[in-house]
Amino acid sequence: MKDKIVLITGANSGIGKAAAFKFASEGYHVIMGCRNIEISSAVQRNIIETTKNTNVDLMKLDVSSFDSIRTFCSAFKAKYPRLDILIHNAAFLNHGIKEYQLSPEHIELSFATNTFGPFLMTRLLTGHLEKSQDPRILNACTTNIKNFFDPKRKIEFDNLRGERKDTRPYSTYKMYGDSKMALLMLTFKMAEEYKYTGIKMNALQINRVKLSKETINKLNSVWKVFAHLQNLTNPLPSGMAETYFHICTSDEFKNITGQLINHKREIVQPAITEKGFTQLKNIFGSNTFPSYATNPHNVEQIWKICTSLTEDYLTTHIG
Repeated sequence: MKDKIVLITGANSGIGKAAAFKFASEGYHVIMGCRNIEISSAVQRNIIETTKNTNVDLMKLDVSSFDSIRTFCSAFKAKYPRLDILIHNAAFLNHGIKEYQLSPEHIELSFATNTFGPFLMTRLLTGHLEKSQDPRILNACTTNIKNFFDPKRKIEFDNLRGERKDTRPYSTYKMYGDSKMALLMLTFKMAEEYKYTGIKMNALQINRVKLSKETINKLNSVWKVFAHLQNLTNPLPSGMAETYFHICTSDEFKNITGQLINHKREIVQPAITEKGFTQLKNIFGSNTFPSYATNPHNVEQIWKICTSLTEDYLTTHIG
């Protein structure tokens, strides 16, 4: 598999790190797209030493920054002939933060990292993906999207750049869930758009995994206790990394596109009804997702915002 090229964002910790180990151990050429080079270099060396695979490259990438994405993609395309697998794993969820944070392009940081960044990056790498014989994209989603089974839950489309930061309280958990819901909607939309290119795009609904000490330390005292207790039973990130690998390489998913897949490697269906006993099954089960994600009006709103922001940026910086 030395000629197979896989790019994993946020590959220096958690599931991304475990996935880099997995692909490297299977002989893939792994590119780690990471923001912190100092921390990531140690991880890169560990992966190479452990797997004996020297084809593990580290390239600087801040997915929240359009400039960083553009620079990264230019360097990647100059260095590699194609891209076989793209895994949008990097995510922003800063526990304990109570104030709005904006990206260099003045986008709310959760949406910049979890939604707009992957969208722009996919656009810029489309040509290299099309050169692969079996191009696949996997977007890391979350069970947090189940919050949209609440009919009152809405993405604040008028506040994705912090336009209402002086009048609306900030919740990093809401922004995280909203940005991942937006990523899921883009998965459906872009999969349809790429249907005739051969590129397959899916999303994975990530279940609980063990939290790192660094993450737990950011929680307040009450949630720290719960986190430590949950870690006693939460599976290791390596289990989810195995699912990353299976979706991106197996014949089972070779022709699957535009789907949300759960941790059991089953295709998740949109909820038929969101009332009564069925709603309880929706919330506590893993086989359905909120119909909010397939509402044409919602999809069109996030699509319009993404295309407008990224096209304006590319027109200004590339011409």
